[in-house]
Amino acid sequence: MTGFEITGASAADMLLMRDWADEEGWNPGDSDRYAFAVADPAGFLVGRLDGEPVACISAVRYGAGFGFIGFYIARPAVRGRGYGIRLWHAGMERLDGRLVGLDGVVDQQDNYRKSGFRSAWNNFRYEGAPQGGGAEEGDAGLEIVDAGTLPFGLLAAYDRRFFPAARDAFLSAWTGLPGRTALAAVRDGRIEGLGVIRPSSAAHRIGPLYAATPAVAAALLRRLARHAADGTVSVDAPDANPAAAALFEGLGLAPAFETARMYTGPTPDLALTELFGVTSLELG
Repeated sequence: MTGFEITGASAADMLLMRDWADEEGWNPGDSDRYAFAVADPAGFLVGRLDGEPVACISAVRYGAGFGFIGFYIARPAVRGRGYGIRLWHAGMERLDGRLVGLDGVVDQQDNYRKSGFRSAWNNFRYEGAPQGGGAEEGDAGLEIVDAGTLPFGLLAAYDRRFFPAARDAFLSAWTGLPGRTALAAVRDGRIEGLGVIRPSSAAHRIGPLYAATPAVAAALLRRLARHAADGTVSVDAPDANPAAAALFEGLGLAPAFETARMYTGPTPDLALTELFGVTSLELG
């Protein structure tokens, strides 16, 4: 493979990786890369052929024991020539010794199984404009507030119920970047839900969407959808929480895309019955 080398991603490469993901139909958020970069600046790799980027992968480390693979893309012109698998091995070597997770598209899941990954659940992307009235109006005890007005320590502790490792720097950027909206559902001083909406190439993406009950999830979803120009949103819902599919279908959203959450070891103990939408298919 003369002329092929693997390097860390530059800021320009991060934008290119976002564009490649968009071409794959993944609809990444417009500003996601800024939050991604602070999660693990060295966790993004690019394969270059004679100096030109032809493949990419992210291998992001969280804490001392967890990692997440994403952005695994080889450009169509070079597929089948071994460049992608070399990048895959480089990413996995970076996460050696850790429990590793990923969200795999359907046509790659068998390959991930050959590399030691096992399916934990499927994510179904639901898209559409939520129908019906505002559920929050019928719950006098629930308050929807700007998540940025809450002590960050409370948000970080709440997020840890849904993710295998602390990710404070990422969460701070993810909820606070310009152009996106983060809302929390609060009852009697306790956080009962969190949702973030961000602009993307197609429908505005919502993720995460955490909620103590389907009613709280619906209240957050409707309020977040007000920040989409045409009200159309998309959210990646885990089938490990059957209430999520029932909720979104009841609100008139339709499934449009499928991935599988996979791990190299035991599935982490997460609050799946309150997980209505994963944060990001690229970083978990």
